[in-house]
Amino acid sequence: MELDDFSDAALVLVGHGSTLNAESSAPTYQHADELRRRRIFAQVIECFWKLEPGIAGVLRGMFAPRVFIVPLFISEGYFTEQVIPRELGLCGNEAVDFPRIQQRGGQTLHYCGPVGTHESMTEVILARAREVVRKFPFPREPELKDTALFIAGHGTGNNENSRKSIERQVEIIRSRGLYREVHPVFMEEEPRIGDCYKLASARNLVMVPFFISDGLHSFEDIPAMLGEPKEAVAERYRAGQPTWRNPTERKGKLLWYSASIGSEPGIAEVILERVREVVNTRK
Repeated sequence: MELDDFSDAALVLVGHGSTLNAESSAPTYQHADELRRRRIFAQVIECFWKLEPGIAGVLRGMFAPRVFIVPLFISEGYFTEQVIPRELGLCGNEAVDFPRIQQRGGQTLHYCGPVGTHESMTEVILARAREVVRKFPFPREPELKDTALFIAGHGTGNNENSRKSIERQVEIIRSRGLYREVHPVFMEEEPRIGDCYKLASARNLVMVPFFISDGLHSFEDIPAMLGEPKEAVAERYRAGQPTWRNPTERKGKLLWYSASIGSEPGIAEVILERVREVVNTRK
């Protein structure tokens, strides 16, 4: 589907950000840069919950008649339904429903859904899984029919909706019949990430972390859960070295472990799909 004319519109990408992890903001800047390069919108701006520029002030000085706000978050929940709308002035302090399209002065504000729950995230996951085995084809690139795909997330200890997002993607990919098997695994909930070796009947495993940004979870916690010694992982991370070697043989399986999905170039298309979606609700 072609985009409408957005030469009069601004796009705001909202990331979480972190003062402890410099990598956390990288995907937001990456996709903002790509969408600026395409010259689809009059303006593309990044903002963050934990970094500057902050969410609360992002709309000041933005004079485009239409503004589209897309949260770069994995799932719906506290941040996308309460924190971000409150900071933008779309709702009050109470957790209540609010209009996703609002007039403010001469502007129309469109609040879009998070990227992680959009159906087109399936292609992002598949692209990430293909990428890691093609980059490290040892001893050779495995056949999909002989491979188990694992989508890894945090679990309900963090946000119960993140599990739903992952399980939905597992259902979609299973239905396509591309991989021999597809499983969800979690850091803080069953089935656990470390259970992947016994869950899979296939010898070849590919694990894709369903996180927007790489950080301690993807660089340190998950490799340790997959069997790497914690001290060795921490030392490699401090030295700026990869914390997982692709593929690693363990418990009779070969496991490829990818980067998190947030930096996958296809996310830019998911952002555009979110914009299309909110525009189409008005037609």
